[in-house]
Amino acid sequence: MPERSTVAALIDQIAAVLRQAGIDGARAEARLIVAAATGLDRGRQLSDPSHEVDPQAALALARRRAAREPMAYLVGRREFWGLEFLVGPGVLVPRPETETLIEVVLAELPDRNAPLRLLDLGTGTGCLLLTLLSLYANAVGIGIDRSAAALAYATRNRRAHGLEHRALLVQGDWLAAVTGPFDLVVANPPYIAPGEARDPETSHEPEAALIAGQDGLDAYRAIAGPASLALAPGGLAVFEIGAGQGSAVRALLERAGFREVAVVRDLASRPRAVTGKKE
Repeated sequence: MPERSTVAALIDQIAAVLRQAGIDGARAEARLIVAAATGLDRGRQLSDPSHEVDPQAALALARRRAAREPMAYLVGRREFWGLEFLVGPGVLVPRPETETLIEVVLAELPDRNAPLRLLDLGTGTGCLLLTLLSLYANAVGIGIDRSAAALAYATRNRRAHGLEHRALLVQGDWLAAVTGPFDLVVANPPYIAPGEARDPETSHEPEAALIAGQDGLDAYRAIAGPASLALAPGGLAVFEIGAGQGSAVRALLERAGFREVAVVRDLASRPRAVTGKKE
């Protein structure tokens, strides 16, 4: 018979592995790993710590986490704006700071019943597009991504949120596959330069979703002009940016003809997005 372990002992063992790897919150993460591997949620773990389980699946996940694979990949999901999105290897994990883009859109476009036409460039899991469609009941949108693997997750998330009839997903290179007009263009493009300091977890995520030329600005150069052309008069663009990129991206949007270009800070007061409007 395979070796068995109690839930309490397994949590202790996994927490020790994670601490050795230098992972903060090791015990909380150990509980998440045990839940993902055994189906026993935190409540069951606490109420029945002597329950016996096969530890092998959980220990395999722990080894992956110790190698700094994102927790979201291990559990297969990530929350964004209160919604759950399926994730896994091959797609960028949604970040809390990206919710700043949702906040900007809600502030700039307060009419939740507006029949908006949305475009999400580099849609990944679809978290931006699908969240916005859930907030704007009469909106429709297109999500574009070059990666077939990413679009597979976006397709599953579109189905999970019941948005098949309002969200079109397209494999393509930025705006090459669409013409518009759109009322809103959003993007969380790659913006890291090679050699830039990175969280170790990003080494498990697709490079194409992270790296953008020698200065991290290639994606903005590619999309600023076409986005301006694709927007309807008065349309809004909202692009996430990396550290220290506010001035450069602002200048790119201004050269592309956008007006009222502004840099927006996130809850940590870091410049997080650049916005602009079409004349």
